[in-house]
Amino acid sequence: MNAVAAPVKLPEIPKVPGLPLLGNTLDMARDPAKFFLDCYRKHGPVFRVSIAGHKYVVIAGAEAANFMGTREGRDCLRSKEFWQGLVKEFDATCVLPGVDGEKHKQLRDIMRRGYGRDAIRGRFMEVIGITDRGLAHDWHAGQLAPVVLNMQYLVLSQLGTLLTDMAPREYMHDIRNVILYILNVLVTRQRPKVMLRLPEYRKAKRRMAELGDKMVARGHERYGKLPEDKCVLTDDIMKANIEHPDIIPDQDLLLTLTGPYVAGLDTVANTEAAIVYCVLKHPEVKRRLLAEVDEVFSRGDIDESEFMKSTPVVQGAVMEAMRLYPIAVAQMRTANKDFEFAGHLIHEGEMLYVATSVPHFMGEYYPEPEKFDIDRYQKPRSEHLKPGVYSPYGRGPHTCLGKSLAEVQLALTIARLFYKLDLELETPDYTLKTKTAPTPGPAMSFKVRVVGPRQH
Repeated sequence: MNAVAAPVKLPEIPKVPGLPLLGNTLDMARDPAKFFLDCYRKHGPVFRVSIAGHKYVVIAGAEAANFMGTREGRDCLRSKEFWQGLVKEFDATCVLPGVDGEKHKQLRDIMRRGYGRDAIRGRFMEVIGITDRGLAHDWHAGQLAPVVLNMQYLVLSQLGTLLTDMAPREYMHDIRNVILYILNVLVTRQRPKVMLRLPEYRKAKRRMAELGDKMVARGHERYGKLPEDKCVLTDDIMKANIEHPDIIPDQDLLLTLTGPYVAGLDTVANTEAAIVYCVLKHPEVKRRLLAEVDEVFSRGDIDESEFMKSTPVVQGAVMEAMRLYPIAVAQMRTANKDFEFAGHLIHEGEMLYVATSVPHFMGEYYPEPEKFDIDRYQKPRSEHLKPGVYSPYGRGPHTCLGKSLAEVQLALTIARLFYKLDLELETPDYTLKTKTAPTPGPAMSFKVRVVGPRQH
């Protein structure tokens, strides 16, 4: 008689010690990137945490980042649950970040062109004009400028023009408030649901719906009247809604059309503010950056391709700030089925954080990881090209769809800001204060002194 081998029992996933009731909430709130890094060092690439009363498995490090890019990773993880509160709040059926599989692919295919670098191709000088007008409007000589807020206004104008053909500055605070409440309450679940009854949120939500109605009406007016190369993201969305309502039904239009503002307002503005701080904190980097932008913009009209090829210092500063101040610290997922990761069994239905930013702060990959070193990304060093060690836009099938556009937008905004204005930190020894909710980044209190316009 043949013996049947007993199934191998995998070891229990280690649990990170925490406080009674609060668990690991305070450590997570103080600095999620450091928290995940410390846990990774102590417990390895998979561990359990308790955040705001919810239990999570965390998979972390280059191991997690590489896993996200595999077929197994795509099959084992889904994002739906974390976005269901948002979908329900707006009586929709789905939202791009919260749908998986074939439906997710269909939506990405519809929006790929509108969110991609094609959106700015041929319009680079136009965006420079938009940027310069925003700088003139909000950054006043002799005053302390609120960096995150001013960047939000600038991002709204840029993305609005490129992706929706409207820049609704008057709705900016409403959009930002909706983002704040939705992410804190319904996505990351860091705040109680009772906050959605507050007048501030209810007013912002009504205003968001008003903006959505205007965008739908404008989309219907434009449908079929523009040549293909003049269509923007919202034209592609409206076309899909009109011709394929099974893919984008009417009840999904509000979230889908306002998506560019929701996706880009906090994330891009926070990143730009972090870059400003890093450049001003490092005078030698600032000197190199100013020399580079002065040379590039002295040429007159340029396109996005020539600009990107000519600005390695700017792009190094952008990439290094995104390493040190990542927006995508971790991605939230649910286990689609039982699967094994790093020698441990994760069960179907368990909620996960995928901490892909952990390698950003590891000396094994980035020597002196706390140092702001913009030359890490140039050959022969190319430290970011080691598998799984650089994930500023997330990983896997939900990697930021606007990544290629954001790369140009970030570089252009920083280049024009330093080309046009002479800026200083509030005090030479100023250390950046940061926030973690709803998205990580510089605190709203971060200000810089606008000495005046630069002379060329």
